[in-house]
Amino acid sequence: MCICHLPCRPVKPNIIGEQISSKMGAHYHCIICSATITRRTDMLGHVRRHVNKGETKSRYIAASAAKPPNEILKEADTDVQVCPNYSIPQKTDSYFNPKMKLNRQLIFCTLAALAKERKPLECLDAFGATGIMGLQWAKHLGNAVKVTINDLNENSVTLIQENCHLNKLKVVVDSKEKEESDDILEEGEENLGNIKVTKMDANVLMHLRSFDFIHLDPFGTSVNYLDSAFRNIRNLGIVSVTSTDISSLYAKAQHVARRHYGCNIVRTEYYKELAARIVVAAVARAAARCNKGIEVLFAVALEHFVLVVVRVLRGPTSADETAKKIQYLIHCQWCEERIFQKDGNMVEENPYRQLPCNCHGSMPGKTAIELGPLWSSSLFNTGFLKRMLFESLHHGLDDIQTLIKTLIFESECTPQSQFSVPMPSNLKQEECGVFIKTTDDTTPDNYIAQGKRKGNETVTTLAKRQKTDVSTEHPPFYYNIHRHSIKGMNMPKLKKFLCYLSQAGFRVSRTHFDPMGVRTDAPLMQFKSILLKYSTPTYTGGQSEGHVQPASEDTVADRVEMSMNDKAEASSCRRW
Repeated sequence: MCICHLPCRPVKPNIIGEQISSKMGAHYHCIICSATITRRTDMLGHVRRHVNKGETKSRYIAASAAKPPNEILKEADTDVQVCPNYSIPQKTDSYFNPKMKLNRQLIFCTLAALAKERKPLECLDAFGATGIMGLQWAKHLGNAVKVTINDLNENSVTLIQENCHLNKLKVVVDSKEKEESDDILEEGEENLGNIKVTKMDANVLMHLRSFDFIHLDPFGTSVNYLDSAFRNIRNLGIVSVTSTDISSLYAKAQHVARRHYGCNIVRTEYYKELAARIVVAAVARAAARCNKGIEVLFAVALEHFVLVVVRVLRGPTSADETAKKIQYLIHCQWCEERIFQKDGNMVEENPYRQLPCNCHGSMPGKTAIELGPLWSSSLFNTGFLKRMLFESLHHGLDDIQTLIKTLIFESECTPQSQFSVPMPSNLKQEECGVFIKTTDDTTPDNYIAQGKRKGNETVTTLAKRQKTDVSTEHPPFYYNIHRHSIKGMNMPKLKKFLCYLSQAGFRVSRTHFDPMGVRTDAPLMQFKSILLKYSTPTYTGGQSEGHVQPASEDTVADRVEMSMNDKAEASSCRRW
């Protein structure tokens, strides 16, 4: 870096009192943008900013401005062209996350199961980016779907069109078919399908057109697009919502969750299921505002995202039934017990007495808080999950079969046992008050749907079925076996502990939300007593798992009560 004494450019005048000095002084020139800098320290900071932004001299010279080549990736037999730095949202227009492969496969199986009901389906990928999701739909489902891929960014729209040509798919832009796609096809090779690519705001597009299937996957929260999605979604259609704002949903930014979802939450042992119920409650409120109800097909909360898939039920009766399932949760911060607040218009003097535990009476001060509003009904539809498993086997998606099986066991709240193929070829299944024939030759005549005026009997059947299925729904939330372990005791293996709970007469299953979580309808006191009964003292060394001693049930109950009294007398609020 050399100092320049030539009169290249006048230095910024210095104002001293009323006199103005226009003296030419020494200065520096930036080799990147040719800016004139007076001080050497300012020059060093100026160059450092260029380096941090990745700017070089070649960026400002048109002759040497060479664009780096795009990389081609392959996923599920679909080729996709991605830009450099495709996995960093701040450095690319078309974001592609390889870690969301599981999410894309779940949505594909959902659409494949819906395509068995009626076809063709009008499908929308509202935030296309590279277009990988819509490309997989069109390439593997063919004429059963009519795919629309939308993105507001012009560079993303161009990349989506190139990816369509790369996968031998015709592109329709503004209702005009591209003739260039025919030249790309090789001899003897037929076109696989058509994809409509639009450059429009997602809210505007969903207001203008009706769809059977809508997938929302914005960068962050999806609450800004829910009203538009339910405005024109067809009856018995499906809306899938992917939320990646896990910092607010997982109670790391509670003020953001209150701003976006209107929910009061804290960090609990079941925080992932709490996040899923928050998103479902937001979806249910958006549907109810449009006089529509929902039935949750499944809700998944993993490390990077929360995915909620719901079926839309048209009519004010369905909307009212959906709104009733949004309730507040009473959570005990001492023992982690929880229960949904009972319905009623009367104000209770102490609503925390609804909790099964006795912490509010034995502990000083307030031990419970009110969380929500949350979705209080089931998070899974067993029949639809079995159809998704059948589609994953049919299309060879091995990565998600284990997860879907776990969801099926979790929806039925049964321990994992011998599993059989759940979907015979000729099976009529009842979902949402309608019978769905799932044979390969499904036609619109075989699909019984509720219309705008014609759905009174179907809605009545749906309401009756929902009342009778309350007892068969899976229990809400779960317990983490490590959070409730006893100090100085070795816990039994998780599989054996599930058997012990089942032998005691409780419904029990594992959960995908937590690898060490146990979903059961057993109260927390019974859960801890069974855990204590089959735990072994640490000092016994290599003693085999089983009973500590042939103690009676009264002795076990006394030990649990003594442990709770010791906790009450402790000076610190140390949890079990």
